[in-house]
Amino acid sequence: MINQKEYSDNTSLYTLQLASKIDSITLLENFIDELNVKYNFSDEVYANVLTCLSEALINAILHGNAQNPEKKVYINLEVIENKRLVFTVTDEGNGFDFNNIPDPTAPENLENLSGRGIFIIKKLADQCIFNSKGNELELHFKI
Repeated sequence: MINQKEYSDNTSLYTLQLASKIDSITLLENFIDELNVKYNFSDEVYANVLTCLSEALINAILHGNAQNPEKKVYINLEVIENKRLVFTVTDEGNGFDFNNIPDPTAPENLENLSGRGIFIIKKLADQCIFNSKGNELELHFKI
């Protein structure tokens, strides 16, 4: 479910409400593809947005909402003057301590099969902000 509002100050707002199931990734990818057509992202911005939002959604589904089908993931997007994207990804979980995430580049973590999502997001987004609870992530991208 996608809602969109446009304002006279060149700001557009989008809201997605996604089920806590891995299949929701397809809805997110389709939404990002539609945004790409409308705002004509560079290849780098498109790849960064797609990667970061996919990682954030997967983390919200698996870790935040523990794949509970009764819980949702909410994605809000504010497009400011067709120059900046501000995404907010919120799950209904208890949050986590984002200040104590193991470094995936540390030798003891290199062979782990998971634990790279937040690291990747922080490298690719222009700005990455967690709320104090740790169940909401704000991502900024220049377009």
